[in-house]
Amino acid sequence: MKLTDPQFLAALPDLDVAHIPGASLAARTSLGIGGSTDLLVIRRHDSLPALFTLLQQAGVAFRFLGGGSNLLVDDGDLPWIVLQLARHDPEVTLEGNIATMDAAADLGRTVTFCAKHDLGGMEGLIGVPGTVGGALRMNAGAYGMQIGSYVREIQLYRAAERRIIFLRGSDINFEYRHTSFALGDIMLAVKLELPSKPYREILQGIRICNEKRRSSQPLNQKSAGCIFKNPPGASAGRMIDELGLKGLQVGDACVSSRHANFFLNAGHATADDMLRLIAQVRDRVRAAFGVELETEVILWPAH
Repeated sequence: MKLTDPQFLAALPDLDVAHIPGASLAARTSLGIGGSTDLLVIRRHDSLPALFTLLQQAGVAFRFLGGGSNLLVDDGDLPWIVLQLARHDPEVTLEGNIATMDAAADLGRTVTFCAKHDLGGMEGLIGVPGTVGGALRMNAGAYGMQIGSYVREIQLYRAAERRIIFLRGSDINFEYRHTSFALGDIMLAVKLELPSKPYREILQGIRICNEKRRSSQPLNQKSAGCIFKNPPGASAGRMIDELGLKGLQVGDACVSSRHANFFLNAGHATADDMLRLIAQVRDRVRAAFGVELETEVILWPAH
């Protein structure tokens, strides 16, 4: 979608919102798949209510983009624009065991920063790509931990109410790769209460997690992480592997030979390639195990 309304565009500088026409979402997602559309980069949180009013008045459809690490976007000219928060400096401030961080902050850098100040608990997230906000939205976790366990307060923009609100961690339902945030909630900042740990001990935990990832995941290839959620008491990757589906390919989309729940863009895969591969694997698992796999990757169809 191209923004062409001169009044709309003229209002953006006063809101400290940058306009990037024709932005490639393939260049902004870890899968390297996605069409193009106009991008608005929001530099001030307090401009969100006025910006959303402008969007509604102009009848402009939009999506909100975090780090793009768990996302499959359709190809071609997209029928909505994309909003993204700018990163602020500093991204993290500390007060005792409370780490306050910007939702647009890089997750890995944030975990490392806290570790260097003897705050642990998030070692399992060190290799998870994306932003803090994205991790909150899906309650990211690995190796027995999840970020929701440490949330004490979240600042967010609630589109349904047109205002910035604060929620306590106890107000939010954190489940496996799912939270109770509304669809229109935009994460702005979060306070995490993290356990004190010596840096040396945290570093050892990070090394163990990194070694596990290096030995089992295709870290240097284009992927969106795990494609499917693990069904209760089972492993999606193990079921796919048992069916001999590693290496299965549709166009340039393929099941990783290293981890069966990672699907790769092995060249110039399209969204359709990836969706057809997902459907084939889901059908095979359903037929063999009677299990309906649910996607963990977020889908942004054009229609």
